[in-house]
Parts: sequence; structure tokens; C-alpha cells
Amino acid sequence: MTELLEFKNVTKVFSSGLLTKTSTTAVRNVSFKLAQDDPTIMTVAGESGSGKTTLAMLLLGFIPATSGQILYKGTDIKNLRGAERMIFRREVQAVFQDPFAVFNPFYTVDHLLTVPIKRFKLANSKSEAHEKMIEALTAVGLHPQDILGRFPHQLSGGQRQRINVARALVLRPKVLVADEPVSMVDASLRANILELLQSLKEDHGVSIIYITHDLTTAYHVAKSIMVMYRGTVMEAGSVDRIIKKPEHPYTRLLIDSIPWPDLKRRWGETDIKAREAAIEDISEGCKFYGRCPFAMDKCKVFPPLFQLNEEQAASCYLFDENKQIASEKLSELLPV
Repeated sequence: MTELLEFKNVTKVFSSGLLTKTSTTAVRNVSFKLAQDDPTIMTVAGESGSGKTTLAMLLLGFIPATSGQILYKGTDIKNLRGAERMIFRREVQAVFQDPFAVFNPFYTVDHLLTVPIKRFKLANSKSEAHEKMIEALTAVGLHPQDILGRFPHQLSGGQRQRINVARALVLRPKVLVADEPVSMVDASLRANILELLQSLKEDHGVSIIYITHDLTTAYHVAKSIMVMYRGTVMEAGSVDRIIKKPEHPYTRLLIDSIPWPDLKRRWGETDIKAREAAIEDISEGCKFYGRCPFAMDKCKVFPPLFQLNEEQAASCYLFDENKQIASEKLSELLPV
């Protein structure tokens, strides 16, 4: 069966400079799949600059890949034209990070929700469009009578983010790209947004790419995870296994940076430490080489993915006795 969405060895390189060209690899050789009939939530995690948002921009078709393919229902998105492209635009939606910047302050909520309905011709009358707005707002836990007719500045951050989700939901998407959807929402409202994402998957059959630097929320919302660093997948697999028993040195350090509500556990007391000052930076090889406490000469050659178990793989020569797997096979280890 054709996959709903597939990344096949996707790389994105940004170039800059007029006389002296410099290039930055924002995403390197990333592969994963989303099945058509089995909705899931997959986390893409990493610190700032790891390539998470670039991956989202590629997925949404906002920027072209330098190499590799991004397939939607078996067709490369760069080749989509006419009706096929409109279907892609409707079925692949996004929820962005800042609920205060995504809306035009001069328009009411009604207008913000009506535009996509008109653009994709989803209603034959104003009354039908109004019904769709009410249905979408109710689905995200808002009371339409309290929301419709109001301007964005009259709403809280949590309400705006829910409206952002409702705007996507009104189009009945197949894939939702949620780029740091709770990072600018009050802590008291984060659980509500995460529960909303879960309900979109369970009740509406939406697959979600959840992009975050917050591994705590990733653990609660997702089934699978890809941990990225400087555009490269460091470790991937079951979110439960990777959060509880990380293997890649970068993932171990990243998870150790999370404060835990456990008085017996000392924050930051891990058995490994990153280098305080990075050793030589290398253009090829492992991107974590300069900070890794286990760096070896062989790490100057880019490491492949090694399968650690049935639900976990890491790109690290510490596990070179394990079976190598091609990046396009990584999705076989990602639970749904």
C-alpha cells in the first residue's frame, strides 16, 4: 500500500555569500514514513539549530529539498500540480509556535476560519460554513458563542492556539505539523493542548509530526521519536525506550538536562559529560564529534545507523558491532 507521507533520504543545504560561497546542511539524509490507515504521533526533537523547523518547512512544501524525495500518497510534492496540489495543501496542515503572531489582528475569528473554507470550497452556503466553524471550535474544546465575533487580542494565548488547531481541523487534514505548539502557552494549559493533539489522532484520524525541544511533552504525547542534532538523526525509535534508556551520547546528555521531580535524583549528575570546549569541528563525520566525550578517529567518517533493538537505532560508532540499517528502513523501528 502507498504510504501517506514519505521522506526518502532528504537533505537540505542552504547557501549564502556572493563572492565566497558558504553552505550549511540543515537536514541530512532523513527518512521516515507515515502510514495511510494507521494515524500516529511522531516527535522530532532536538535543541535550537538541530533542523527541526527546516524539516517542517520541507514537509509543508514551503522550501524545496536539495536532494532526496518527499512523497505524498506516492507522488513527489515538487511534481504536484492543479487539483493534486490543492488536495496536498488541504490535507497537510500546520500549527505554528507563536499563537500571538499567526493571526491578523484586524480580522475576527469568523474571518480567520472562513478563509480556508472558501479557499477550498468546503461549503455551499454561509450557513454551512458557519456550521463547520462551530464544529471545529467545539472539537478543540472552545465554546463558539464565546469565540466567534471576537478579535485575536481579546483572546488568551491558549484560546488562540486552540483556534489555530481549529483552523487546520476545519479542512479535515490527514497530516498535522505541530511546530513547538505549547512552547509559548502557559504551563497550566500545555496539558490541554497535548490532550487535544491526542484526540485529533484518536477521534479524527490525523497523523501528527510533533516538533519540540521539550522531551517531557514528547514523552507524554508521542509513540515514536527522532532526536536530531545539527541536521542529523542521532537516535530514533520508541519514545518510551529512548527517554528511559537513551544510548547515543547526545541523547543521554539531552535527557539528563531535564529536571525531574525526584528528590533522590540529582539534576545533571550523569556518568558522562560533554566536552566543555569543542575540539576541532569537522565538515564530514559525526556532527557531535566536537562535543562528544567518546569521540574517536573513526567518528571523522559519517556514522551509519546501527540497530540497537527492535525499536531503537543510533548513529554512533559505539554500537558498530550491531547491525547497520539504511536510513530508509528506519520507519520499521518506529512504533505507531
